[in-house]
Amino acid sequence: MSPDGSLHPTKHLATVLKDKFYSLSMFPYPSGILHLGHVRVYTISDVLARFHRLNGKNVIHPMGWDAFGLPAENAAVERGIDPAVWTKTNIAKMKEQMDLMLVDFDWETELATCNPDYYKWTQKIFLLMYEDGLAYRKKAEINWDPVDQTVLANEQVDSEGKSWRSGAVVEKRLLEQWFLGITKYAKELNQDLGLLNEWPQKVKTMQKHWIGKSSGASLLFHATSPDQEFDIKTFTTRADTLFSVQYLALSCDHPITKQFAVDDVELQRFLAEDRPKDIKDGYLLPSLKATNPLDGRICNIPVFVAPYVLPGYGEGAVMGCPAHDERDWGFWAQNMPGTSVKRTVKPANGVADESTPYTSKEGILTENAGPFAGMTADAARAAAVTALEAAGAGHGAVQYRLRDWLISRQRYWGAPIPIIHCASCGTVPVPDEQLPVLLPDSKHRTGKGNPLEQMEEFYKVECPSCGADARRDTDTMDTFIDSSWYFFRYTDSKNTAQPFDFAKASQLVPVDMYIGGVEHAILHLLYSRFVSKFLATKGLWDGGNMNGEPFKRLVTQGMVNGKTLLDPQNGRFLRPEELDYVKGAPVIKATGETPRISFEKMSKSKFNGVDPATCIEKYGADAIRAHILFQAPVELSLDWDEGKIVGIERWLRRVLSLPLAINNIVGSLEMPTRDLTADEIKLHNNVQKYVTNITVSLEDTLQLNTVISDYMKLTNSIYEAIDSNVHPTLIHSAFRKLVTMMSTVTPSVSEEAWEMLSAEFAFPWSTVFTNTWPTAEPMMESPTQLFSIVVNGKRKFGLEAPRNIFRDPEYFQQEIMRSPEGQKYLAGKQILKVVFKEKAASFVVR
Repeated sequence: MSPDGSLHPTKHLATVLKDKFYSLSMFPYPSGILHLGHVRVYTISDVLARFHRLNGKNVIHPMGWDAFGLPAENAAVERGIDPAVWTKTNIAKMKEQMDLMLVDFDWETELATCNPDYYKWTQKIFLLMYEDGLAYRKKAEINWDPVDQTVLANEQVDSEGKSWRSGAVVEKRLLEQWFLGITKYAKELNQDLGLLNEWPQKVKTMQKHWIGKSSGASLLFHATSPDQEFDIKTFTTRADTLFSVQYLALSCDHPITKQFAVDDVELQRFLAEDRPKDIKDGYLLPSLKATNPLDGRICNIPVFVAPYVLPGYGEGAVMGCPAHDERDWGFWAQNMPGTSVKRTVKPANGVADESTPYTSKEGILTENAGPFAGMTADAARAAAVTALEAAGAGHGAVQYRLRDWLISRQRYWGAPIPIIHCASCGTVPVPDEQLPVLLPDSKHRTGKGNPLEQMEEFYKVECPSCGADARRDTDTMDTFIDSSWYFFRYTDSKNTAQPFDFAKASQLVPVDMYIGGVEHAILHLLYSRFVSKFLATKGLWDGGNMNGEPFKRLVTQGMVNGKTLLDPQNGRFLRPEELDYVKGAPVIKATGETPRISFEKMSKSKFNGVDPATCIEKYGADAIRAHILFQAPVELSLDWDEGKIVGIERWLRRVLSLPLAINNIVGSLEMPTRDLTADEIKLHNNVQKYVTNITVSLEDTLQLNTVISDYMKLTNSIYEAIDSNVHPTLIHSAFRKLVTMMSTVTPSVSEEAWEMLSAEFAFPWSTVFTNTWPTAEPMMESPTQLFSIVVNGKRKFGLEAPRNIFRDPEYFQQEIMRSPEGQKYLAGKQILKVVFKEKAASFVVR
């Protein structure tokens, strides 16, 4: 042990060791209950941390708590207690559960995002963004959760328009809200995905899709009404279809829409209607017509107001080409029924179906395409951009789907936004010396809406700039901000003067191994990448060697599914009390039928949850850790089946029996001076093979299920060596290497086995955790090899014999015939022919 009593002394050698390894699992929300998914992810991170520590690296393996947010607030309101009390109680429970799992976290770096010494620096990071113009406030149409009564970012609304947490149908409202300008980093965020060579491709694809880079053209349509003229700016990726534009569509909050709505009562009614964003809904502005920028002779393009045009995306205006876009086709059919469509692109090898739009980006331009007729679509796109630039009506452009990050939340349990609103000075940042802006006592909480708006002691303040009466901002920040930089704080979690030390963060970040669920593939990871890049530009860390990317390698572990019992008649989930077990097999009490069994995501409604603490009490933490790794590759879902733990238990018992067997045969630990026997060489080679396999799995491939099987195979090899009278020193050495490697997965059993062995021989070290990881030695060539014995064309058995025995056919045949298997398959048979080869002997017998 180290002087301070810890089992990982190398973690304290940061000033000596240059090689570091940052093993990080996504920190949990403190619900108070760990599930098997937690056990899986924390076991993975712990195994890797222990492995790299044994390899002499300066390892950081921290843990903390993503402690702000709606779940804690709502749970506390239901129970009539303070969210802080609820959260701290749950943290204490979960730490006890983590201790049961034998996960060796660096608790000295622990943090909780709800603690003032953490969110002080969250507020400071916000203010740094405010200084750079990245944090700003504007009135915008927002997503409103009517159940949780707070604003949601677009990313927190699912494809059905429902809240990601409450499941409520989201409403649209117009409110003043705070945003972070993530779009200014869109190019870097998209481009630098190419640097993330050790991320799953599916995660990079999801991020790339969300950022949504589109290359195309920005162009102007000149529009006129009887008394006004406008330039309507749009963006398109299909400049080749410019001559098939038949309408323009404006968003409901476009400046032209607002201007016409002043006098147009029908437009006012249209805008006031509460409707889903129906792609076919539109309002024709009767007096406004637009001109095609490449054909300015005729001003005949109608202009609609259409809810499907997103107000915050692009220019808030789009060009409509019914002949070449599914959405535009449907919109035109509803709003201009009976009007033909103008086709300008057709398939290269035929004629398009007139009853549907031709949407392929490949094809040939038709005679309707003016100067582009006969060109390929690719060539026409380039030619159209050139023509727009020559006409001063457009240019090539790139646009991103990504929107700025809306961070305002109208709830209590979050980091207060450190801004003061003054009638004279406007928005005034809270001075550094007044940070953190502390949350007030929550005794007035109602559970709905924003309680900070009701607390005068919180919002009534003096302006830091002029001293006049002012009002503190009552919004709190989206909790994704808390989790977007916590991995930096771990590097210097007790710092009271700054968020973290530049040198420490630059030494330890990027994180070498980041482990967590794929459900965080977009929001958390994208926001963390953005904030990390921003902090690098502000000089808080050096940005590493990946342009400010925070995570070098990402592992998204699969889900843990529970054994689920269903009624075969109606598919209903069965409660435990509805079942009897006959000879271990479940039977439905009411019907006597056998339930249908499947493995599904664990949940209370499916009655298939498993309590990790109960499992650990029953089988031991080592068995649970090994079983959860052994059952499936890391990236795949795991079907939790306790019935299979018996194999792990049997193996661990065999390991614990080995020290006694070894102690009984060891007389001296001196290496033999004679040549090694075939069995000794076999043991040596097996040890080197499994050391290599296990090392590669832990260091590179992360095939942790094969690590467990290799432990088992090496255990079997040691037992075989004992039975074969291999020299005790070689057996002793092999066992020491096995136990050292096992200590990453099964620390308790490994330490117990080590003590049983070392107590007999008084080794100078006292714990397996201070060992170094074994290094594979060169393989030895054995004097014997396994020959395949074939009888009448079929392999019947193998025979271990000297390598060159086939050169003496008569002696080789005698050895084969004398073997037990030879007696079985060849004795009493008429041998018609024998062929000897380097690795086989083939008999033809009657």
